[in-house]
Amino acid sequence: MASSSAPFVFLALTLLCSFVALTAANFYQDFDITWGDGRGKMLNNGDLLSLSLDKASGSGFQSNNEFLFGKIDMQLKLVPGNSAGTVTAYYLSSKGSAWDEIDFEFLGNLSGDPYIVHTNVFSQGKGNREQQFHLWFDPTADFHTYSILWNPQRIIFSVDDTPIREFKNSESIGVAFPKNQPMRIYSSLWNADDWATRGGLVKTDWSQAPFTASYRNFKADACIWSSGASSCNLSSSTSSSWLSQELDTSNQDRLKWVQNNYMIYNYCTDAKRFPQGLPPECNTS
Repeated sequence: MASSSAPFVFLALTLLCSFVALTAANFYQDFDITWGDGRGKMLNNGDLLSLSLDKASGSGFQSNNEFLFGKIDMQLKLVPGNSAGTVTAYYLSSKGSAWDEIDFEFLGNLSGDPYIVHTNVFSQGKGNREQQFHLWFDPTADFHTYSILWNPQRIIFSVDDTPIREFKNSESIGVAFPKNQPMRIYSSLWNADDWATRGGLVKTDWSQAPFTASYRNFKADACIWSSGASSCNLSSSTSSSWLSQELDTSNQDRLKWVQNNYMIYNYCTDAKRFPQGLPPECNTS
């Protein structure tokens, strides 16, 4: 009897394992591919997502949930080879004419030249807060973790747990800060060769298409917004640590290292752009 039941036990275990794999598939559960006519794909039971761009179209996805504060992690492997003209955008955004937004944009380049990591923060429809960086590794060779920490006091952009930018809440000096509008996660791969690479001088080489970026290991330790309410109790002393997280001394040093060695543009030092004076948050420590 025991031996005759073995195939049934094996089958049951196989079905159980299949169920666990499917229910653990983050991308199937957490995201929808929203455009691209089949150019966006969820693979490996939802453990992997890829976006592609060809001459006809790019592609994109968005999260099913909206968030109001959180620590958002995603591993990306960017378009390899000659990626000039392409942009891989990965960001949080609300809706409406006075939207909030927290941006990572990865601007492609000719083979051998470094990607530009473009960051921006919009609050109530106002952006113009760009900082740009090169990276200290090849972001096309393997997956790396790109993180946004967003709490009521600050926004921290990090790469592989190394902070590259901090945008503090400066409402006390009249600077709007994104804190009231829930945002979804979005990503898209699209052609922007009118501006993306060397100001539009280098165009997309369509003979290299399709261009593909890949995503895995999404994690959101975040407050989910649903039916006008948050899943977090922001006043509770037991709330998640990221809700009050700030940069400790070690991370402040790492931030300075990145900004001293890899920052290539900072709106806060662009006096020509702001002849009436730099934005007020630029004058804070």
